[in-house]
Parts: sequence; C-alpha cells; structure tokens
Amino acid sequence: MILTVTRACNLRCAYCPTAKDGWPSLTVDDAEQAVTLFATRYGGGDIKMFGGEPLLVPHVVRAAMEAARNDPRIRRVYLSTNGLGLDTDWLDYLRDYPKGILTISMDGAPSDHRRLRRSPSPDVPDAYDHVVALLPQLLRTPRVVVTQTIAPATAVRGLDNFRHLLGLGFKRFNLLPGYFLPWRPQQLAALERAFQGIGDELRAAWSRGHNLYLRNLFVHAPTPFFNTGFVVDSDRTIHPSNIGLSGTLNDTRRQTQVGTLDTPPTPRALADMTAQVGPILRAQLSDHVWDSTMAVDEALTRMCRGLYRDYLAHRARKRASRPEARP
Repeated sequence: MILTVTRACNLRCAYCPTAKDGWPSLTVDDAEQAVTLFATRYGGGDIKMFGGEPLLVPHVVRAAMEAARNDPRIRRVYLSTNGLGLDTDWLDYLRDYPKGILTISMDGAPSDHRRLRRSPSPDVPDAYDHVVALLPQLLRTPRVVVTQTIAPATAVRGLDNFRHLLGLGFKRFNLLPGYFLPWRPQQLAALERAFQGIGDELRAAWSRGHNLYLRNLFVHAPTPFFNTGFVVDSDRTIHPSNIGLSGTLNDTRRQTQVGTLDTPPTPRALADMTAQVGPILRAQLSDHVWDSTMAVDEALTRMCRGLYRDYLAHRARKRASRPEARP
C-alpha cells in the first residue's frame, strides 16, 4: 500500500513534481481505515508512506504505524521523509518499532543538497544541517536508508555526492536519478560515469567484507519512479499508481481512480487498472521527457545488473564466515 498522508511539504525541491497546494491531508481515522482495508481486502504486505512531507502530519503517520504494528499481514512500514520532522523522540520510536524502515532524502554534499532542496520560507531550517545534527541517533537507528537524488544538474558530481553520504556513516542507499525530466546528452553521460563509479565503490566495499546495502538491487516496478499497488491519495481516493502526484499529470487521476476508502475496488478491478497505467502515462509526456526517463532508468538498470554477481559473492562469503557455517 502506498499511503500519501499529505501533499503539503516544507521544501520546494527543484526536481520534485508533486502538486502540493490546496490538497487535504488524511486524518487519523483515514489512515487506520486504509491499513485495515489493505490487510483484510488485499492481503497486506508492505506499507509505504509518502507525501509531500509525511511528518507534517505526524499524528497520522503514527496512527498508521500503530495500526500496522501487531497485524501479521503487514510486513514492513516504510516512512519517506526529508528529515526536517525528525527529532530524538521520533528516532527513539523508530528504533523500537520492529517493522519500520526510515528513508531520508539527501542529495549529497551540502552545496548540492541546498541547491536542489529549496526552502519556501526563512522559517524553515536548513534540511542538511538538521539531518547531520541527528547523525549520532540516526546511525544507531536500524534500517535507515538514504535516498540520493541525482538531478541532471548534479549528475557530474553523482559519485562525489555518494562518497560524501558514505563518509557521513550511512550504509544503506537508494539511488534516484531524476525521472520525468529532460536530460541533455552530456548529463546522461555524466550519470553513466557516476553509476559506474558508485558501482566500483560498492564492489570494493563488498570485497573488503563491508555491509553496504543498495535498495535498487531488490526493486522492480512497471513504471519508473512512481509506485504501483493499492494507492490511497491524500483526498481518500484509491488508484493503482501514484502518477497523479505530479502536478503535470494531475489529469490522469480521473482516469486511474478506481474507488475511495468508502467505496474500495475489488482486487481484480485494481489489477485491471494497473495494466492501463503505462499507456496513460506515456500519452501525457513529450517524447524528450519520455526518452530521457527511459535512458536514466536503463542506466540504473545496467548498473544493478552489473552488481548482482559481486553482491551474491559478498553474501556467500559472509555466510561462510559465520560460526555455524564452519565444520
């Protein structure tokens, strides 16, 4: 389940397409109803909470997580955040929450992070400084993943930014090239070089026995960037994909809506509409944006395919080194 708890956000990131203004947010009752519906009608699985910025409605996030805590049909709960809503209390909660995976968006070194993650108000603190101030607690929190967005303008420094995040002490990563944006040929070439360098960094770490995790190795989606599943938008409508998050794709919501929290679709109706998302999305985009998206996705896919052998060898060495594996 993809739960868009709110469209509101306290940043205006240069590459983010999400339509933010004028939207409602889910209530506590909505969140609890969605979790129950997901478990009972669709069999459960993983829950991913997005925005906007989910921690602008922390009581809604907490309600969804508590509803999922003791339900064996819910496997994991992912919380994606820009980090500004995190504090010691939240990290203490997440540290003791057995199903939680915290994903923090960071773009690398301070200059690129601040260049891309713009504040709409002087009252909003610096996102990079806020996250780094929490590093001691973050590094003690299990299952923290850093999503490194690589925009066209920063692709030339993609490897340097990865090394910076690695140097902060993070061990789990998700790489997110700028999808549904126009890329120039030289920017695509820089992205290819960045992926090659990041792949080399991962291979070297694994060969030394270091446990670095790359989420991209374990993710396959029918639509680049967007999420497919049981999608509950912040206005309580239900869709098979969250492509309608984008302001430029808002019209697709009328085509993809299959129900609401009060009138949920059957699993078959949800699956049938899922098959239509790709053609709907392609019809909305220019050739250049579509071709750019396919190109960055292919570059990421090539990097992942080139890493599987090394990752599996690393895992085999780790298993062999365990005491119970020795004769």
